[in-house]
Amino acid sequence: MIVKAFLERLDWSSSSSASSVKDCILLAACEAHQTLPQSAEYPADVFTACLTTPIKMALHWFCKRSLLSGSLDHSLIDQIPGRQNDRKTLLGELNWIFTAITDTIAWNVLPHELFQRLFRQDLLVASLFRNFLLAERIMRSANCSPITYPLLPPTHQHHMWDAWDMAAEICLSKLPHLIADPNAEFQPSPFFTEQLTAFEVWLDHGSEDKKPPEQLPIVLQVLLSQSHRFRALVLLGRFLDMGPWAVDLALSVGIFPYVLKLLQTSAMELRQILVFIWTKILSLDKSCQVDLVKDGGHAYFIRFLDSLDAYPEQRAMAAFVLAVIVDGHRRGQEACMSAGLIDVCLRHLQPENPHDAQTEPLLLQWLCLCLGKLWEDFPEAQLLGLQSNAPEIVTCLLSEPQPEVRASAVFALGNLLDIGSPSVNGGDDDSDDDEKVRAEINVVRSLLQVTSDGSPLVRAEVSVALTRFALGHNKHLKSVAAEYWRPQTNSLLKSLPSLANINNPSNVYSPSNFLQGSSGLSSHIGPVLRVGSDTSATGRDGRISTSSPIATNSIMHGSPQSDDSSQHSDSGILLRDNASNGGLSYTRSRPIIDSGIYSLFISTMCSIAKDPYPRIANIGRRALSLVGVEQVVMRNTRFGSGGAGETSAPSSNIGMARSSSWFDMNSGISMAFRTPPVSPPQHDYLTGLRRVCSMEFRPHLLNSPDGLADPLLSSAAAPSTSELNILPQSTIYNWSCGHFSRPLLTGSDDNGEVTARREERERTALDCIAKCQRSSCKMTSQIASWDTKFELGTKSALLLPFSPIVVAADENEQIRVWNYDDALPVNTFENHKLSDRGLSKLLLINELDESLLLVGSSDGNVRIWRNYAQKGGQKLVTAFSSVQGHRAAGRSVVIDWQQQSGYLYASGDMSSILVWDLDKEQLLNTIPSSADSGISALQSASQVRPGQFAAGFIDASVRIFDVRTPDRLVYMARPHAPRTEKVVGIGFQPGFDPYKIVSASQAGDIQFLDVRRAAEPYL
Repeated sequence: MIVKAFLERLDWSSSSSASSVKDCILLAACEAHQTLPQSAEYPADVFTACLTTPIKMALHWFCKRSLLSGSLDHSLIDQIPGRQNDRKTLLGELNWIFTAITDTIAWNVLPHELFQRLFRQDLLVASLFRNFLLAERIMRSANCSPITYPLLPPTHQHHMWDAWDMAAEICLSKLPHLIADPNAEFQPSPFFTEQLTAFEVWLDHGSEDKKPPEQLPIVLQVLLSQSHRFRALVLLGRFLDMGPWAVDLALSVGIFPYVLKLLQTSAMELRQILVFIWTKILSLDKSCQVDLVKDGGHAYFIRFLDSLDAYPEQRAMAAFVLAVIVDGHRRGQEACMSAGLIDVCLRHLQPENPHDAQTEPLLLQWLCLCLGKLWEDFPEAQLLGLQSNAPEIVTCLLSEPQPEVRASAVFALGNLLDIGSPSVNGGDDDSDDDEKVRAEINVVRSLLQVTSDGSPLVRAEVSVALTRFALGHNKHLKSVAAEYWRPQTNSLLKSLPSLANINNPSNVYSPSNFLQGSSGLSSHIGPVLRVGSDTSATGRDGRISTSSPIATNSIMHGSPQSDDSSQHSDSGILLRDNASNGGLSYTRSRPIIDSGIYSLFISTMCSIAKDPYPRIANIGRRALSLVGVEQVVMRNTRFGSGGAGETSAPSSNIGMARSSSWFDMNSGISMAFRTPPVSPPQHDYLTGLRRVCSMEFRPHLLNSPDGLADPLLSSAAAPSTSELNILPQSTIYNWSCGHFSRPLLTGSDDNGEVTARREERERTALDCIAKCQRSSCKMTSQIASWDTKFELGTKSALLLPFSPIVVAADENEQIRVWNYDDALPVNTFENHKLSDRGLSKLLLINELDESLLLVGSSDGNVRIWRNYAQKGGQKLVTAFSSVQGHRAAGRSVVIDWQQQSGYLYASGDMSSILVWDLDKEQLLNTIPSSADSGISALQSASQVRPGQFAAGFIDASVRIFDVRTPDRLVYMARPHAPRTEKVVGIGFQPGFDPYKIVSASQAGDIQFLDVRRAAEPYL
């Protein structure tokens, strides 16, 4: 009646009072019409006895119902030896089993939110409701139905009560012997061992689609026992590895306080599995970082990271945990900095012996990411990193073969750059600040060297880092940009420091050298439309208010990037007009070398603003806007504005499973062809190309239209909050975190599907081969005919080997895919939205598997597409400039792909051939062409010798190169008439004869050559 009246009053109450009544708990022995049990065998108040003395009440009730009741002495129940809080005694073990079983029943029956509220938030409330579950079982046997508020579902018939009855029976059977001999050895119950075995059986056969394991609360209770702890942790780790859903279930059952307390143990055998479990927890729930720092848990992971006896993959997990601890958490950053995390990470980034084997890439990656998160927006840690020689150590990783390691190193270096704080006022700082600015400029020198990296993942991080520099050094960069267009210094547009000179910190240039320029910025930014300068040009945070040589119309000598990086630029710059175009005022002196790096920075960002990958170009334009460049004008340019599906979501590293464990957001097909790495490859996240590995980015990270940044920044010395908000965000950290949220101990769940797809493709290939062998077609037989409807005609076309698909493209880089059996178009899309167009070549990558389409533009830009044969489904996988930093006059870049080696060769009207390793997404080699004329044709020996390729020249000569030989050049001949017949086509003859090539000239002359007979053609 009381509960009923309470519920009625709750219905009448207002919403404001209902929130306070919600925290009330009511327990009643029976409903209003029921009668309480009356028996001399039980206490007068059975319900209260269950709530206060549950173990004794449960045993008394069991004795009355057991088949062995005749052989059980009820009087011994009150003499059970031991203490309830001592699990090594009979009474303590019974209480432990009772807690595990009632928790299990509650977790499996109650909604998880209600379970958390009643069984995990308060120890007293949890104990009370455990006892209530027993009371419900006993009272219902007496035809009474206990009721509660909040209302609980029935639990009295749950099958776990059978496990309790068995435990009670075993206890009562031991009781006479233990009472008769107090010194008898106590034998633990097999309950927990059996329940762990049941959990292990579920792990062998369970999945996300099946019912959750009901033993999970018992596993957590087992963690309290040293004898079962290691096995329980291993099984728990296996469960958490099944995916985020498993981590969510474990957190809902209350795993957190158990594993947090275990960090206080010093057991060596538990370290690895504890690190693994915490990796899985933090991959889903970052909020745990607060409690970890509060309990000093970060020190545990720092010690593990610093230990050399752990495997590199396990130490990478510790680095991940520490990265999460410091991610956006100032107390975590302070605690880890005080515990020496910076020194630990830097020490392990350097090999003790230069001849040692390469450190596991996954560890290198997470050491860099951990450092980057520790330095992020934390000036004290940034200063300590600079003082610890961190830039020099991390810069060494910018040439690592794994793109994700290089990108992580860039991320760390970028976070060493202090962007200032809105609370900082402008003004002069001490000499220590001068040293910090010098160190930051040295960091930028290193970053400028990797702006032409082959991986968009790396280039995006470089762009983000350079944008941080643009924000932090905003005033000085604006001054440099404004000075370029002063009438008296218009010629200075052509004089910028060379990268080689800028990279040398020891070079200090005198003003007399600055006017000796040649080619430079003008090719990057074209005509400047409007410009102004700030009259109060103080520096970043008030620190770069200097007497710069820029103020005296002085620019450093040299060219920005080799001999050409924007030969085909048609971009212009619009600079924001400020209040005055008067002279620049500076209050302190800065090293002359500073202005050179600012000049090079502007020219480099102009190149980045034209990057073939849309997101990177957007970031470049945003950085330019921060320094006073309002808009990069490109005719008919709409970065990122293509139709749906033109740029992939953050997904595919389309390539090999490498030792650092490539990971992706979308499912695909693994094409790994090397020995499986120590870190298990994520097969379901690898897709397509077995050689090219890249990263696709989130287009929504840049919110302004067309990727243009927000209006120019205010003139305050320190960046305002609005300025910080427009700073583009790095993606490498969040993208890398996805690795640990997927299974690490086993292969992916869809291995069967992957195998089925591969077998289907193999059957298709075999059927096509057999069909070709039986075919009676002749060279003169026409297979198909169709109209591509290209206005400018077809520039390049290629056939897919096992399907009736042809891909064609015109000079405007319009790509059309046709099914020539049906003579119907399959898909049509543009290679890019830029106005500077021209096609060089179409190539297939992985043509015998799930192929990708490589489109080479005549300006040297390479773009790789997947799903190109799906209507509207094309996705841009990666894009880069294959000849960046080299002059390729006349838009004559030629490329070729070698499947066996994974090399992409690129050249043109220039003096060298660039060899790209698309597995590493890195420039492998630059080979001198050994000729006075440019290259007009390239062909690799894919089926014969990896690393060997042939080149045809404008002067009618033919050369064969081999990247494996010291001299590179292995053959040279001149089969065509010189000066009039440039080579337009060259190729190795089909088959496995490595000595015969075919060369065709512009005049229509075709020559068959045998490299063993260099004097004359053999036909």
